[in-house]
Amino acid sequence: MSHATKEGTFSYLKKFGKYSKDFYRFNGELFFPSLGIGTYKPEPYKEDNYIINYGSAIKTALRNGIHFIDTAINYRYQMSEREIAEALSEMIQSGEIKREEVIVASKAGFIPLDFPFPENPYGWIKENIINKELAAADEIIIDQHCMSPKYLRWSCEQSLKNLGLDTIDILFLHNPETQLGYVDQETFYARIEAAFELFETLRSEDKIIAYGIASWNGFLYEEDHTEYISLTKVMEIARRIGGGEHGFKYLQSPFNMAKPHAYGYANQQCEDGFYYPLMHACARFGLSFLGSSPLLQKNLFKRPFTPKIGELMQTSDLSDVASALQFARSAGAITAIFGAVAPSHVIDNTILAYLPNATTEAMESLMSDSYAV
Repeated sequence: MSHATKEGTFSYLKKFGKYSKDFYRFNGELFFPSLGIGTYKPEPYKEDNYIINYGSAIKTALRNGIHFIDTAINYRYQMSEREIAEALSEMIQSGEIKREEVIVASKAGFIPLDFPFPENPYGWIKENIINKELAAADEIIIDQHCMSPKYLRWSCEQSLKNLGLDTIDILFLHNPETQLGYVDQETFYARIEAAFELFETLRSEDKIIAYGIASWNGFLYEEDHTEYISLTKVMEIARRIGGGEHGFKYLQSPFNMAKPHAYGYANQQCEDGFYYPLMHACARFGLSFLGSSPLLQKNLFKRPFTPKIGELMQTSDLSDVASALQFARSAGAITAIFGAVAPSHVIDNTILAYLPNATTEAMESLMSDSYAV
């Protein structure tokens, strides 16, 4: 099998019978771990981006119950995808894992350039995108983001090459709100529609199984914000393009102690006319919500957490990182995606696999004290 399956992901989780029953979640199609591993590295121009390698962390995650891997073509100029390929290939060839046991998600939308960083990035864009008629110049926003169907097809097919896979389990449209403020609302949603048409075609070609949107703030802003995205409008597009069997199944957005709005801020108007927080809106539309940035790129740890947090999260004997991850995975996301390069950090995080989720009462208690929009 060339993609993750219900049977494969269930077979995988059975290897970890000592873990808490809360650690794995089923969305009707696949069994997900409540913690996934990501491969994003901020500050891409820093020298350490050229020497780190996610391969060992990926293998450690797969050996310890974490079988959801999140990446994007633009992460570290395509290198994150290529390092995932090395890790997966080694473990699949040795028989340590099977392809159908692993859920792989990537993203398309940002222009990735290539490794090593080109001397003239604008020349790279012109040579590899504009001259090859993947997009017109006015379809490329601030020299970094593009949603033209031809470009998105190229991006998906390049990701397949990078990952060494026949099929990507989930392909996300990456931060589409980047274009808002540069194009009007009508153009924006028309571009979403064209992207979804392309994704449905990619599904029919077995290049992807499902698709979604990975956003930063687009679904979390106030309704009148320039970069606000309406989930209802996006769902209407998906249904119009794909009918009742459309492949728009996933939404990824930040959720952490400093940014808990996806759970507590009612800003998405649904079909009944009422407003709901993003997680609740996703549930109403049958979408699986994936929480990104659970540690807010380590910005949560500028000072130690109060003892109350550990008490509420049942992590008093663990680290602040464990408390933050416990929070991120306990509100309703099907998985919370953490980044780790060091295998030891993956091992540290999987201690949570033995713990039940934090209770709803504990989550609401903590959130009531933690933020104001």
